[in-house]
Amino acid sequence: MTENKNVFIAIALSLIVIVGWQFFYIGPRTEAERKAAEQHAAQQAATKPADAPSTAPTPGGGTAATPAGVPADAAAIARDRATAIAASPRAIIESPAIIGSVNLKGGRIDDVRLKDYRETISPTSPLITLFSPSGTPDAYYAEFGFVGDSGANIALPGADTVWTPEGGPDAKLTPATPLVLTWDNGQGLKFRRTYSVDDHYMFKVDQSVENTGTTPVVLYNYGLISRHGTPPTSGYYILHEGLIGVLGDAGLKEIKYKTLQEDGAIKSPPVESGWLGITDKYWAATLIPAGGKPFTPTFNYFNTDGHQSYQADTLSEAINLAPGATATAETRLFAGAKVVSLINNYEDTLKLNRFDLLIDWGWFYFLTKPMFFVIDFFYHLVGNFGVAILLVTVSVKAIFFPLANKSYVSMSRMKKIQPELTAMRERYKDDRVKQQQAMMELYKREKINPLAGCLPIVIQIPVFFSLYKVLFITIEMRHAPFFGWIHDLAAPDPTTIFNLFGLIPWTPPHFLMLGVWPIIMGITMFLQMKLNPTPPDPAQAMVFNWMPVVFTFMLASFPAGLVIYWAWNNTLSVLQQSFIMHRQGVKVELWDNIKGMFRKKAPPPVEAKPKK
Repeated sequence: MTENKNVFIAIALSLIVIVGWQFFYIGPRTEAERKAAEQHAAQQAATKPADAPSTAPTPGGGTAATPAGVPADAAAIARDRATAIAASPRAIIESPAIIGSVNLKGGRIDDVRLKDYRETISPTSPLITLFSPSGTPDAYYAEFGFVGDSGANIALPGADTVWTPEGGPDAKLTPATPLVLTWDNGQGLKFRRTYSVDDHYMFKVDQSVENTGTTPVVLYNYGLISRHGTPPTSGYYILHEGLIGVLGDAGLKEIKYKTLQEDGAIKSPPVESGWLGITDKYWAATLIPAGGKPFTPTFNYFNTDGHQSYQADTLSEAINLAPGATATAETRLFAGAKVVSLINNYEDTLKLNRFDLLIDWGWFYFLTKPMFFVIDFFYHLVGNFGVAILLVTVSVKAIFFPLANKSYVSMSRMKKIQPELTAMRERYKDDRVKQQQAMMELYKREKINPLAGCLPIVIQIPVFFSLYKVLFITIEMRHAPFFGWIHDLAAPDPTTIFNLFGLIPWTPPHFLMLGVWPIIMGITMFLQMKLNPTPPDPAQAMVFNWMPVVFTFMLASFPAGLVIYWAWNNTLSVLQQSFIMHRQGVKVELWDNIKGMFRKKAPPPVEAKPKK
């Protein structure tokens, strides 16, 4: 009776842990992310007296509040995106991947939307907006220019400078037609800026300044990416969202928004190569100065009257511009989706040091990136990422078949000697040491590895982890459909048994979201467990019986692609193990073991009382 009581207590505690984990951790986390996004939008949309300024870097001391030649956005008024775009003259950007505009007032690239990506799986939902003008709820833009020495009396182009486009007001920026802007400061300096864009997400900004005066001038070229407000993030430790860069030989630098708030500006020593910017889960904006010319990279944070902004910027060394001379500067800007093949291509063709780390492959880079390439290979064969995951599972099974085969053969032999093991336990029930010695001798004689049953699970762990990472971080998996109701392999199964999979018009709370695929996974895991002999220890047997239930609830909130992989892997394991057991002459007692769960156990024999 005490043993049964302990078992029921253990079961109850297990269920409490499962439900509590879903209710108090996963559910609130998802709800918190949603509320954070809504609150962020509401706060940013609220009327405010001034926008957080973007600030050009200055030579010698980091970033000043109002650097020479580049006035801050102190007068920017909160407004919606459409109003802000219409408020200034613009040159249209149009490419196969991007639609947007260059702001002729300031020359900023502050209007970028991505043609190939939408906010939801609905084909009519809005396009993903990456860049927005200053003064809008989610201001985010790139700016380029020149600054002078502090105190120098030089008129330089800034945020309010209106540039003149060559080709008139209808000038456009397309992959075939660069956009050329000019501005004359009226003091002997003529500025020219040429914007180019490829068929994807890489801009190139070529700047030149000609000194037609009689006095030498010292200038510094800069580029910056500014993001106003703290954006909502995914909130997971397995993904970096924030500021990022690979600078010279220093390796990857990742800085969270909160870290920058607490620590302030992070300025690195001058380097001659590298890139830096701001990254989200699927999108990024990075500056790539021309190689071979030293520049100083800085990550910055501003809080002006409660209005926050984050900035990644570069500042060149001094350019001594003699009368009659012309200085040039080249900077590339990546602004778009982190498509794996595209990022790798830019790394190779532009010789960018570790540009592939813009995608957060994690510590186990050597597992996650190859896993993506294998899935992508099968995707190009079959045209469906879900089917590609199934084929990857089959491939992994085939590669590790020799190891799994040894494991299942050992487990089959273990099943054969169950009667002997039971007899040993009974014979030495009062001497655990002799019992263990006898069992080990039996294992050795029969060439059985008692830990062999763990091998299939151990093999699966790195595959499971790398697949989870790939599903979570790669944009290729975003909104990738499978079949039926699975329209996004990177999102959890949207169905739940608690409203009969949509038949009842009720949306259950998050901890009751238990979809079809998690249930299928739980069933296949249960069948796999029941192929093995029932452990003689009641506590172990209870753990084996309830493990599928635990995993069913835990994986309900995981990406559907991962749950599909696990269910398919379990199915293949059941088939493989059944085949090997049959070949070894061992009876497959799957259904007998299942029936045994519901069979009423006979009461222990009552010992006869001795006669007086």
